[in-house]
Amino acid sequence: MNKTLLALTVAALTLSAGSAMAQKKQLVVVVKGLDNPFFEAIHQGCEKWNKENATSPYNCFYTGPASTSDEAGEAQIVQDMLGKSDTVAMAISPSNAPLIANAIRAAKPKVPIMTIDADIKKEDASLRKTYLGTDNYLLGFRLGEYLKKAKPNGGMFCLIEGNAAADNILRRASGTRDSLSGKKGLDQLKGEGGWTEVSGCPVFTNDDGPRGVQAMSDILTANPKLDAIVIEGGWPLFGAPQPYRQLTDQYKAQIASKSLVIVAADTIGDEVSMAKEGRVEALVGQRPFEMGYKAPSVMISLIEGKKVDDPLFTGLDECTKATADTCIQK
Repeated sequence: MNKTLLALTVAALTLSAGSAMAQKKQLVVVVKGLDNPFFEAIHQGCEKWNKENATSPYNCFYTGPASTSDEAGEAQIVQDMLGKSDTVAMAISPSNAPLIANAIRAAKPKVPIMTIDADIKKEDASLRKTYLGTDNYLLGFRLGEYLKKAKPNGGMFCLIEGNAAADNILRRASGTRDSLSGKKGLDQLKGEGGWTEVSGCPVFTNDDGPRGVQAMSDILTANPKLDAIVIEGGWPLFGAPQPYRQLTDQYKAQIASKSLVIVAADTIGDEVSMAKEGRVEALVGQRPFEMGYKAPSVMISLIEGKKVDDPLFTGLDECTKATADTCIQK
């Protein structure tokens, strides 16, 4: 009898909690994909906000397609969530910037929209109120600065990118090219600043770690004298750490002598350990947890009609072998 009463009590409490959650206004965070550790860090920031604001009428609701390669799935989730009556604001990390812009237009939202981690294109900026996240141009520019420091005479290089239509990645690539060439707006380097992009680059990997490692392997095999690889996201390192270590084991001497230099974005998972091991020259990391934690407060300010700066940058963490123990913001 006691067990029955206990079960009934637990069920009632669960139902009550679910009902209370259902009554809350939803601050929706839509990311590119749930299979990426970077976005899980955003999720953890969102959940910390919920925990600290348990009595708030608002709830930070995290969602996205199962895979970062499902661009259409993300666009559909955006439209579906904007159709729900309890959605009162939305923060979106667009995998495909034009596709997400079209999804927003189709939904004709009456709630404030912001972007997080990745923005939409400048010509579509009026569709959202602000952008919260990394200064992606600066991230790419800093990667270029580290590469120039390691190889001041330039050389042959390849860019490894993620989704071909992701605005944040395209801005990073632009920053890297501007940094290396000393010029602005070049789509490909052909000797400017001493740097030349090899045939077949950039390579787009759809944020897939194993695919990124395979792309690096293929490029290195096809170009034995390659001087550098710039990875505009940390996918090969945090998404496929063991294959990445196996690949860099094959080039240990070249990496140590800086005849081959690898620089990469992010400081997720094993990445900082890899910098400490000398498997990457430098990392320029983002702060996804901070993005997820700050997004609900920004959305509430937008709901309340308060002035919100655009953009809202969350800063960078820069790591090398020498600084690996102290480079991450605490």
